[in-house]
Amino acid sequence: MADTQYILPNDIGVSSLDCREAFRLLSPTERLYAYHLSRAAWYGGLAVLLQTSPEAPYIYALLSRLFRAQDPDQLRQHALAEGLTEEEYQAFLVYAAGVYSNMGNYKSFGDTKFVPNLPKEKLERVILGSEAAQQHPEEVRGLWQTCGELMFSLEPRLRHLGLGKEGITTYFSGNCTMEDAKLAQDFLDSQNLSAYNTRLFKEVDGEGKPYYEVRLASVLGSEPSLDSEVTSKLKSYEFRGSPFQVTRGDYAPILQKVVEQLEKAKAYAANSHQGQMLAQYIESFTQGSIEAHKRGSRFWIQDKGPIVESYIGFIESYRDPFGSRGEFEGFVAVVNKAMSAKFERLVASAEQLLKELPWPPTFEKDKFLTPDFTSLDVLTFAGSGIPAGINIPNYDDLRQTEGFKNVSLGNVLAVAYATQREKLTFLEEDDKDLYILWKGPSFDVQVGLHELLGHGSGKLFVQDEKGAFNFDQETVINPETGEQIQSWYRSGETWDSKFSTIASSYEECRAESVGLYLCLHPQVLEIFGFEGADAEDVIYVNWLNMVRAGLLALEFYTPEAFNWRQAHMQARFVILRVLLEAGEGLVTITPTTGSDGRPDARVRLDRSKIRSVGKPALERFLRRLQTFTPSFSQVLKSTGDVAGGRALYEGYATVTDAPPECFLTLRDTVLLRKESRKLIVQPNTRLEGSDVQLLEYEASAAGLIRSFSERFPEDGPELEEILTQLATADARFWKGPSEAPSGQA
Repeated sequence: MADTQYILPNDIGVSSLDCREAFRLLSPTERLYAYHLSRAAWYGGLAVLLQTSPEAPYIYALLSRLFRAQDPDQLRQHALAEGLTEEEYQAFLVYAAGVYSNMGNYKSFGDTKFVPNLPKEKLERVILGSEAAQQHPEEVRGLWQTCGELMFSLEPRLRHLGLGKEGITTYFSGNCTMEDAKLAQDFLDSQNLSAYNTRLFKEVDGEGKPYYEVRLASVLGSEPSLDSEVTSKLKSYEFRGSPFQVTRGDYAPILQKVVEQLEKAKAYAANSHQGQMLAQYIESFTQGSIEAHKRGSRFWIQDKGPIVESYIGFIESYRDPFGSRGEFEGFVAVVNKAMSAKFERLVASAEQLLKELPWPPTFEKDKFLTPDFTSLDVLTFAGSGIPAGINIPNYDDLRQTEGFKNVSLGNVLAVAYATQREKLTFLEEDDKDLYILWKGPSFDVQVGLHELLGHGSGKLFVQDEKGAFNFDQETVINPETGEQIQSWYRSGETWDSKFSTIASSYEECRAESVGLYLCLHPQVLEIFGFEGADAEDVIYVNWLNMVRAGLLALEFYTPEAFNWRQAHMQARFVILRVLLEAGEGLVTITPTTGSDGRPDARVRLDRSKIRSVGKPALERFLRRLQTFTPSFSQVLKSTGDVAGGRALYEGYATVTDAPPECFLTLRDTVLLRKESRKLIVQPNTRLEGSDVQLLEYEASAAGLIRSFSERFPEDGPELEEILTQLATADARFWKGPSEAPSGQA
């Protein structure tokens, strides 16, 4: 059997997302709006399969065929008859649920491959003897032959997502290196093209000279178009001695279905902002235009306090090994008015709280652009995983000058972060009950501060295409050295494009640190209804949760490649390092032996020293993240000082076995004691006449599978064919599936 870090355990936690009450309160028109937006999100989410691994689309198509022909209970009888044990069949259900939940065979949080926890030969018997195989023998056998080996393979390069020798990615062809990614980013910057909706494909001619294709995601391919914004860039270029070709049409048939649903949603928009927003999204997905998506995002920012909230597009860049390309994501949610009222009070205090952050006012936006901040009950979240909170849009130019929105996903928090005492690891016994009692409330506070004042704070110094600056070069001074700043962002440069591989983690670290820092402020705790001893407990558990998370993060470090596989986890480890560096016993990690005789460890946070030791350490660290590092005369995030930023951040993110912590040894303990991230079962919506019905499913692997089996009742087989055709068309770019399954070409 495979190493346990590459399987999903049979007893993995599974929870159902509860949005029944939120959905019940929607009007018929709001339900129709939510229904079509949900359809658009689910269709678009299929693109994630093509953004994950070469085999993921085939695995999805194979599973869909199996469970459309026989539901999990029916297939169980066949599997047991084929000689599988109950445990082996359950392992297969968990694997299938994991593929659906992560939209691929790599974990969305950690980017680690997972494989079925049963013998390949037994699974083959189940698949080839299934009802689906009886109905379509060539297609099912062809799919299995294409993806079966890769489904189980744990060759070193295939264990994690990454670029070049460090892992597998389908954002880049298999022969691309980090040097190719950097060259392509420089090319994109030179043409003022965003990387968000692109993939990079490299081919080499007979003389060994590389040729690059930058492919934009769009419905349109080479067809004529009136849109000069994109079409003028669809041509050949010579850049630094290498040929580049900009094309479009990536994921075209999938995005066509997204566009059709967005068109239908427009009829039920609540106001002109929503209508114009959807029109621009349609333009973006049709033409391949990020500028159109930005225009849609502007209307979205202006749509204050909608009952049905949504966002869709190529959003987060966490899984691109270079850190610039966005994974497709779409969500639809309903406002929770009670919790949103607390966030509104936090927003009202934001300008005052920003002054508490440890950097000069010149490093803050000229005017705080008051955002929406709502607590939402998620109806639909399509993509590779569901976060706890979101701060979007990610376009720096919009965030700096026009604003953003923050959302906390309340019903996700309720199920994803519920904790059983017996499964609590790495805590002292006398901390466990307090942790369970206050983890939820403290997380509400942390998410609010992280999204609103973490991601929402800080100014980027920019020189536009006309040479104008958004800051005064003469008066903006490095607060440590007293010197004028010496670097800034040029036109076309963004935080992601300049800081690339560390951009997401660095920004998450800054936001998490802001949350820890500002949760010490009495006004913040009062906003959330905590005073006195309760407020102190919330602070303590928030900090304790962060240091424990920093230890748990070691699971996502790969010693062989010396890299991190998940931005949030790297960020939390860095914060743990900062607090350990503060000394005076603020944080201690003690290796021990568990009751089972195996290695264990305990994290202790001295609550009496949070303010006296922890706050000054965090204050200094935050100031360095945003403004400067003493070893460099240039400022960091605000000014785009990549060299200084990397030196600071990567120094903290380094994992060694040096005492006293011995982090590499602790990593082995973390892997030994790790608990898999929960799977979340989402409902479906179904249109019956003019009414929209909510379909809910049980909290089990079988329930999650059923939710996906019923997600595309009209066109499931068509979608499977689309996915396999798209995967086959590009298969030559990887050493993975190289031939079309029979009947699928």
